[in-house]
Amino acid sequence: MADESVILCCFLWAVHGEESGLSHHEDSVLALVPEHSGTVLQRARSDGADGRPHEIQLFRFEGQAALDGYLQDPRRVALSGERDRVVARTELFPVSID
Repeated sequence: MADESVILCCFLWAVHGEESGLSHHEDSVLALVPEHSGTVLQRARSDGADGRPHEIQLFRFEGQAALDGYLQDPRRVALSGERDRVVARTELFPVSID
């Protein structure tokens, strides 16, 4: 049986002045990942200078259904107002890890 895991990279940019708010928000939502058969493989922060993202994350979920469950988790959805206040931009894309 083929590996059905989903590996994603996420770039996040904070609203100006909300860098700590972005980190706090991500602390909250990333805490839910393990409950959905997911793992945060890596989380890194930058200063955001020159248009770089403020935070970079790598995730692995056991499959698309696990990822969908995380994305639709009511606790995560309930934080969407906070997210809109502190996150200016997000890029999420699939990757492979060698």
